[in-house]
Amino acid sequence: MKHRRSGATHARLQLVLAVAAIAAAVALPVVLVSVGGGVSAHELRSVQNSGYEITVNAAGTHGIEDSHNLASSIGHLSDVAAASPVLTLEIDAFLAHGGVSAIEADGVIPDAFSATLGPLENGLFPSPLPLGDPTDMVHYDNGTYNGTPTDSVLLAYPFAVTSGIALGQSILLGPSSNRTLATPFTVTGTFNISASGFGATTIFTALLPLSDLQVMGGLARGSGGSSLLDASDEIQVALVRSATTDPSVISRVAEEIHDLVPYYGVTTQLQESQQLQSASAILTGFYLALSSVGLTVGLFFLAIILVRRVELQRRSIGIRRAIGLPPREIAGGIAVQAVALAALGVGIGAFTGYVIISLLATYAGGAVAEAASLATYNPEILGAIGAGVLVLAALVSLLASRSALRLNIPEALR
Repeated sequence: MKHRRSGATHARLQLVLAVAAIAAAVALPVVLVSVGGGVSAHELRSVQNSGYEITVNAAGTHGIEDSHNLASSIGHLSDVAAASPVLTLEIDAFLAHGGVSAIEADGVIPDAFSATLGPLENGLFPSPLPLGDPTDMVHYDNGTYNGTPTDSVLLAYPFAVTSGIALGQSILLGPSSNRTLATPFTVTGTFNISASGFGATTIFTALLPLSDLQVMGGLARGSGGSSLLDASDEIQVALVRSATTDPSVISRVAEEIHDLVPYYGVTTQLQESQQLQSASAILTGFYLALSSVGLTVGLFFLAIILVRRVELQRRSIGIRRAIGLPPREIAGGIAVQAVALAALGVGIGAFTGYVIISLLATYAGGAVAEAASLATYNPEILGAIGAGVLVLAALVSLLASRSALRLNIPEALR
């Protein structure tokens, strides 16, 4: 009697382990595909919802030169609404309590920057940007940088609050932690940070006139002021509304810009969208290929358990075969059992994957939490994974069915 109980307990434990193996194998692709797909979808939405259609880039850091004049030349092309140079530098902010905070600062031409904001960003910034000269041409002064700077800055609202900085107050900003190199800027406004942003380096961000940041970072003119640099990282080009959805116009304008700057890279948001979609498809395939290793192990373990159960039920199977039960019914019963175990494993695995993603989004912190919070659960992909596991479970049950149908009936009935 004790032996029978021990055998039954062992059999149940095997079933539990088989379900657990399938669940673990399913949880991995749920996490990888959902998080990876969510991040890719977010980046794709950001590209598609940006307020500009074309980007000009250059090799190296701050590689675009003569940015003001180039932006003006691009702005005069047909169907171009605005061309916005953007320079990004890490600078230091000297706070009233004596602390120093490294912040990421963007230098922009106020009017052009506002014109290239997308619908998701428009509400984050005041309009018009209170940065003084809307064209940034006064301080630039035809490339001499001898004009009067506005010395105005917009701060990210979280940074302004945590630092106790109010509108109208002054803050010292400099290119390094050397306080003597810092310049006082007046805080003329704040802007918000998108809670759904992924990959932002920090929320402590400042927005300055392009010329002011260029001078601060030594990117206005060359050493000794001998040559014009007027450097930026990229130029974002927005088209007139009627052209934003016309691929032929976008391509034509991109070609015209490339003719102006043949040694710079010119890409369209359409190209970036296509590249992101291709990359997303490749990553999804990679995630599924990686997950197939775990699924193979889980299904192999299920096959072993099913064959083992045939051994444990050989007498029962022998009786059913002896009374003339058709082989397809015996095989069908084993297949149903395999699919039921796999379905239970799929359900538990999907739920486990969801729980893992939720825990990462809540407790992981940093980029991991941001990525997990963007997870999307694609019913088509996840459904295909679940259906594939069930089909494969039915196939691996053939090993157990083969073992059951090859049993010697007289030996099984002893």
